Amino acid sequence: MGALRRSAFRLRTYQPSRWMWLAWIVPVLLVVAAIVVLAANGMRALPSVDDFTRSYPGVSTHPAATPVGVPAWLAWQHGLNAFFILFVIRTGWQVRTTKRPSIFWTRTNTGWLRTKNPPIRMTLDLWQHIVFDTLWLVNGIVFYVLLFATGQWLKIVPTNWDVIPNAVSASLQYASLNWPTDNGWAHYNALQLLSYFTVVFVAAPIALVTGLRMSPGFSARFRRLDRVFPLPVARKLHFAVLVFFVAFIVVHVLLVLTTGARANLNHMYAARNDDGWLGVWIFVGSILLMATIWIGARPVVVRAIAARGGRIIHRQR
Repeated sequence: MGALRRSAFRLRTYQPSRWMWLAWIVPVLLVVAAIVVLAANGMRALPSVDDFTRSYPGVSTHPAATPVGVPAWLAWQHGLNAFFILFVIRTGWQVRTTKRPSIFWTRTNTGWLRTKNPPIRMTLDLWQHIVFDTLWLVNGIVFYVLLFATGQWLKIVPTNWDVIPNAVSASLQYASLNWPTDNGWAHYNALQLLSYFTVVFVAAPIALVTGLRMSPGFSARFRRLDRVFPLPVARKLHFAVLVFFVAFIVVHVLLVLTTGARANLNHMYAARNDDGWLGVWIFVGSILLMATIWIGARPVVVRAIAARGGRIIHRQR
């Protein structure tokens, strides 16, 4: 009888790992990927599709003024953006998944940050998220200014309608594992161009606007926006952008590492057009730095940093 009770207790208290879904989702994704590759190769074997890819090789028409190469500031911006967006995603996920937060932060309303209205109390996870959001935003503003000041915007803004059929062609080439033959140092292929345009000029602004709409101070003091931009809509859009960024990063990193890793990493991290190892070592160093900060950002460390600008409040669970 006692053994039966112990077994029943174990059954009631057992909770499957939240990562158990990987046991079936990974094989499913591999099967889907294999089907996509087979289908793409089958389509490319058709004469009409072959004619299409020959007419539209995957690179759209670029303006004559499009700059060639990657300037050093863009390489630095890329590295900083990768660092900030990683922790924006991490802290955003913590905010979304923490059901009963026990640590809160309230800004010290003194000095040059003093405001007329009292500070809003927020969870420590939300404080982290806002800090990394702010750093990402500042970096983004610098990026936008330099992008238009140097003409680099011409490399990621569509200027000709042939970008659509060329993007379809590039998609077929990627899906068939027959990579587009383009030179990323000179210009991006049409699919890359549309992807970067979407990230910079669509997804990032949506993330900013919805994030501001969800912020505690903004949502509490602008109740009139509930009619035109309800808070639940902002939350759904914000989460959708998070999913988009994660998907983009996974695909982006995969393609960078499988379509000429050394040359790609030299372009992106070292601002050099060769097959040397400098870009690889800078990339590895950035990964080690991000991993170190990821591991080191324990609650006790975050609390100590947050306490410098506000008051930490512990709530009993």
